[in-house]
Amino acid sequence: MSTQLPMSMEHHPDILELREHAERVTATPLAQGVETLAVLAGLFCAISPWVVGFTGFSALTVNNLVLGLAFTVLMGGFGSAFERTHARAWAASLIGVWMIIAPWATVGDEAIRRTILTNCITGGLMTCLGLAAVAMVLAGPGMRLGKRGG
Repeated sequence: MSTQLPMSMEHHPDILELREHAERVTATPLAQGVETLAVLAGLFCAISPWVVGFTGFSALTVNNLVLGLAFTVLMGGFGSAFERTHARAWAASLIGVWMIIAPWATVGDEAIRRTILTNCITGGLMTCLGLAAVAMVLAGPGMRLGKRGG
């Protein structure tokens, strides 16, 4: 009687297929574009209080700095480790939603037009980029991303 050792999860066909899918996704221009735009959006969010000029609102300044850098870190890891970091896209999307709400939540009625516009536009872009990363994951191993047609 020969005993056969059970196959480890590392070599399971489904895991191998998911890894191949992750490599294919990160190799597409679409995925590289999403990651690049996300990093730029996160960095802009972090420096926006100084660029746009609303450092007088210290709570919003700290909020934008910390969450802009967090968004950059979350979305910046996709190119090198997509298979391990794709779940972070949901958190990045939530950061984008928070950025839209932040002027009213942190500053209240004192929020001025430039803080509202900056955070709403940047937060909307951050949300869309996070959801784009989620969509790449949900496309599944059988779909071809970055290509038109079937």
